[in-house]
Amino acid sequence: MGVIDIKTDLRHRFGSARDQGPRPTCLAFAASDLHAAMRPGWVPLSCEAAFYHAQMRAGFPPSSGAGLDFMLDALREDGQPAEEHWPYDPTPAANDAWGRPPVNGERFTRNGQALPFGWTAIIDALQSNRPALILLKLSASFYRPDAAGVVCPAPGEVGDPALGHAVLAVGHGEMAGAPAILVRNSWGTGWGVAGYAWLTRNYVETRLYGFALLEEDDHVSAHSAAA
Repeated sequence: MGVIDIKTDLRHRFGSARDQGPRPTCLAFAASDLHAAMRPGWVPLSCEAAFYHAQMRAGFPPSSGAGLDFMLDALREDGQPAEEHWPYDPTPAANDAWGRPPVNGERFTRNGQALPFGWTAIIDALQSNRPALILLKLSASFYRPDAAGVVCPAPGEVGDPALGHAVLAVGHGEMAGAPAILVRNSWGTGWGVAGYAWLTRNYVETRLYGFALLEEDDHVSAHSAAA
């Protein structure tokens, strides 16, 4: 693809890319990191809390992926403490059994909403310095970005509806004249370049199925417990 002409880059608002491991918690990681990026500085927020509360609201087990509406409700109504107060466990729960949530740690809550999705909506958010949560149907090339951190799909490659995945759009630019966005993943720093990769407009538009933003205003829940 050659040199990437970067127009917006919000990576400075985030810490090191985190790793969800084998659990179906990509949405919890994307929502938690987006929430943390809206706050001053960088203090990772508990993905475990976000996932737990979203699944409790939905009636889903630990082995199931979370739903966007339930996740947004969990951030708004239940909140989440800092990661240190409810650390993430990368090991899948045995027999779909939930552990007992901790009761310490100040909870932070935030409003957000799912919005009509499309390329223009993503770019508008980024140009307003707002990272965006997006849902994509993955295909094989997403698993192996090139050395420059660019996802290059093979001809005819399409997204798999069974491989829904949540990432954060954190920048945009052009690659050889082709519009592209920079995404932050939750597969650790070994994916792409330090956990980030570029997706072309065509790649995104043919795989996009969800989009959400969190509000800028921050507030703390009246409750001090994490559960």
